Amino acid sequence: MAAAAAAAAAGGFLHLGASRVPSRQHSAGAAPRLRAGASCARGQQPRRRAPPPPLAVAAAEEAYTGAETELLDALAGVQGRGRGEVESAVQALEALGGLPDPTNSSLIEGSWQLIFTTRPGSASPIQRTFVGVDSFKIFQEVYLRTDDPRVINVVKFSESIGELKVEAEATIEDGKRILFRFDRAAFSFKFLPFKVPYPVPFKLLGDEAKGWLDTTYLSQTGNIRISRGNKGTTFVLQKSADQRQLLLSAISAGKGVKEAIDDLTSSRQGTEADLNTLAGEWQLLWSSKTEDESWSSVASAGLKGVQIIKEDGQLKNLVRPFPGVSLNASGNICKNEDGNNFNLSINEGAIQAGGLQFPLDARGEFVMEILYIDNKIRISDINQHKLVHVRIANRT
Repeated sequence: MAAAAAAAAAGGFLHLGASRVPSRQHSAGAAPRLRAGASCARGQQPRRRAPPPPLAVAAAEEAYTGAETELLDALAGVQGRGRGEVESAVQALEALGGLPDPTNSSLIEGSWQLIFTTRPGSASPIQRTFVGVDSFKIFQEVYLRTDDPRVINVVKFSESIGELKVEAEATIEDGKRILFRFDRAAFSFKFLPFKVPYPVPFKLLGDEAKGWLDTTYLSQTGNIRISRGNKGTTFVLQKSADQRQLLLSAISAGKGVKEAIDDLTSSRQGTEADLNTLAGEWQLLWSSKTEDESWSSVASAGLKGVQIIKEDGQLKNLVRPFPGVSLNASGNICKNEDGNNFNLSINEGAIQAGGLQFPLDARGEFVMEILYIDNKIRISDINQHKLVHVRIANRT
């Protein structure tokens, strides 16, 4: 709870764009199977098709500009590659400029969810603790046009436990800057009929209880906000997260992933997947089950690590179970005639340890059903294993 309190007191404070491919239903308890002769023969060149039309965009995304969409797509890639792409997208939006004088706009009012933050070396202990909290949902409520202007940071533990609110008096200094001073905090637990004050000695903290928050970008629709705090931390906030972001948040928190997958795969319609859509390098973020699988099976089916798919149908799975040791399995992928199902034929494998290489029997044939795909996220089903991948490189 102490970490949560620090999180809420950080001063200032995740979303994406997408489409879904239609899914075929299979009989209960049965994974789709390869038909005789339907596998991709080794060396066979899958029939080249014209590039698919652009993936369908949900109505909610039409309000985003190109630069905003790039930021949201970069946020999807944080899980698989790193933070540099997000920070570049943030700087691009700040350079373009958003709504002028954001603190004077009613669009800044309301509840914002934290979706990304940096951790500068100059940050206070409160902020350093705050940016390390991934298991809670963090919100910031901004109310500037009242008799008691306030900025309220909220840490939501879970629906069954409750939340912590840390409140600050707020003053508008100019069109971008809000001055604040924290003055009270309390827990609201679901199992108690009263609030529990958090014993933070704000009056004794002096300048540590004060700060400022600059809004460096506010979207024309009021759905994306970028702010920078007095300790050098950058915050990206959003008023309404879409299903992709909810999935990534669930994976980060380690709970609710299956429910988030079901919500996403049933939420939208899009184009069919083909090799042009699949081509690229994909990092596995989450798998429904791998504990009972051998390492050769994991490498063969791509149940861990990185998967590389080329437009000509070549496929490679790469797994690094231990430092200095890698397993790889290579083969072909081609689309069959059944909806968004693809036949995977793994022909060979190898174990590499240092400069040595040993053969690995990773041969196998699988059917992969694409449940959802966009330019950053892919959800698939292989032999009743649900997999979530993030694209870390485009076509290879």
